[in-house]
Amino acid sequence: MIYSEKFDLFLFYVNVPGITGFELLKNARQNDIKTPTIFLTSLNMVDDIEKGFVSGCDDYVKKPIELKELDIRINNIKRLFNILPNEIMEISQNIYLDRLNLFIKINDKEIYIARKECEMLLYLINNYKKVVSIEELSINVWSYEDSPNPSTVRTYIKNLRKILGEKFITNIRGVGYRFNK
Repeated sequence: MIYSEKFDLFLFYVNVPGITGFELLKNARQNDIKTPTIFLTSLNMVDDIEKGFVSGCDDYVKKPIELKELDIRINNIKRLFNILPNEIMEISQNIYLDRLNLFIKINDKEIYIARKECEMLLYLINNYKKVVSIEELSINVWSYEDSPNPSTVRTYIKNLRKILGEKFITNIRGVGYRFNK
């Protein structure tokens, strides 16, 4: 699972059946997985701690642990690795989408967008490998609501291209739109 999904943070126990947390993390690091990792373990000898850091962990926590301390350590890792809250998505360097507050942040400037613009942008980003037709956008963004006419979709796309720049959303004439990462 750690090889096929993207995670913000790993919290590993060292002693697990089949493979140790040390081995699991070492394999992950050899496969170029750089996800920040905290070991949670009852192993508290200096040699064990060294083994954890040599395998690639970013923090090593000895049990028993207070939940508040674990929360502090997780927040510290999030700060050190610039892990954003789930509602904020990095589109490109210095360009972020805040899905909760409905704005795009470009170089510290916040540009508010409509909810449908946000949903449309998310759909394009999540389908960036393919060209998305106006009809597909209408079906997936408006779902059970009244489908918009094609000019409404084009207007939203035009607004997003104006905010982001045309390089991010390409118009494939007669077919649809593609998001470029």
